[in-house]
Amino acid sequence: MIKSMTGFGRSEVLSSERKISVEMKSVNHRYLDINIRMPKKFSFSEASIRSLVKEYAERGKLDIFITCEDYTADNLSLRYNRDIAASYYGYLKEMAGEFSLENDITVSRLSRYPEVFTLEEQDADENELWTDLEKALREALGRFSDSRIKEGENLKKDLLEKLDEMLDHVGFIEERAPEILKEYREKLYERIRELVADASIDDSRILTEAAVYADKICVDEELVRLKSHINTMSKALSSGGGVGRKLDFIAQEMNREANTILSKANDLATSDHAIELKTGIEKVREQIQNIE
Repeated sequence: MIKSMTGFGRSEVLSSERKISVEMKSVNHRYLDINIRMPKKFSFSEASIRSLVKEYAERGKLDIFITCEDYTADNLSLRYNRDIAASYYGYLKEMAGEFSLENDITVSRLSRYPEVFTLEEQDADENELWTDLEKALREALGRFSDSRIKEGENLKKDLLEKLDEMLDHVGFIEERAPEILKEYREKLYERIRELVADASIDDSRILTEAAVYADKICVDEELVRLKSHINTMSKALSSGGGVGRKLDFIAQEMNREANTILSKANDLATSDHAIELKTGIEKVREQIQNIE
């Protein structure tokens, strides 16, 4: 199957202790670039997350957002910061003496100053956290992968249609080539007749000129290679897998052959079809950038 590099997936895992939400999205990228945003308590699992993602994706810029809501109260503890309280009290006494003010500091008032009391989250069991997180990640990655496959199949269908259109243009150029040479030969005879009137015409000279012209406009090799590239790309699309880089290389070769065909075209109809070929190849190259 063909996968697009554009995808989206989301999941939530609920337990009596917490709710973990995972959301991920990806866009085109030359390599696999994974960016993770998550609470600090999940930092221990970053390497495992990256390894897990690589089971589902080979290329793309992937952003992962992880959030967690704790439902238990026993994971928080109150901390009294004695040194901070002492510093506040010391400075307040100093201010009272310096400005001849009444020292009206009470325990309840001092306790309200910043950082005197703080709530700290207790370390959770990492194995338990990873069990819930892995479940959420796999669900999100499954949906993420499904969305990439669905988009990839649409890309495959569109590309195969474009390749068929390109083969039609190649077929026209192949059929048109002998006609161009025939018309050129007839024009040569006509011009020579106009110049020499009733004098005899040297057929060998005409054939020589036609052969030189045929060699200049001959695109047989280019057409054979171009058809081969089109068929190779079609087979690669049908076989599936991570073929994005391979398809990109084939498209470059196709473009090279199309450029040569257009440069040799000495006929309006052939030029039109060669231009359509190049346009089709550019569309194919754009679409290929989305394939993993």
